[in-house]
Amino acid sequence: MLSTLQVLTTVTVGLMVGVEVCVVFIMKRILDALPGDSGQLGHAHGGRMLGALMPFWYIGSVLLSAAWAIAAWGHDGTPLVVTAAGLLVTSVLMSVLLLVPINNRNKTWTPENRPADWQQQLNRWERYHYARVAVIIAAFTLLVAALA
Repeated sequence: MLSTLQVLTTVTVGLMVGVEVCVVFIMKRILDALPGDSGQLGHAHGGRMLGALMPFWYIGSVLLSAAWAIAAWGHDGTPLVVTAAGLLVTSVLMSVLLLVPINNRNKTWTPENRPADWQQQLNRWERYHYARVAVIIAAFTLLVAALA
């Protein structure tokens, strides 16, 4: 049972890291290179799509890592899992406090109603996202290390 929980948690967090790395290093560059208003419309659409999915993924990752820590209490590697769970909680707090407010505005923007500083807001979101990606990469690394 513990092995299944470890694999499920590690794969779930690893896939989340992969998606978030893709968003910041690939999708943003693609959207920014599109002509005219297409990039901004793509950002808004991505904000709606991923904004609906990611809360479940982030919270699910926290719950899975917490369950792993509880199930493995007293085993080698448990402190790494507890630290990873703490980092995942941090990533959720970062999301709620820093990224979601910008995303909630972004996902409603069109070329007709976007604010004058929309690009600066997206750049701020990107900086926060870099930090969040670093946090979840650290959490993933700790979970993998806990398996060793």
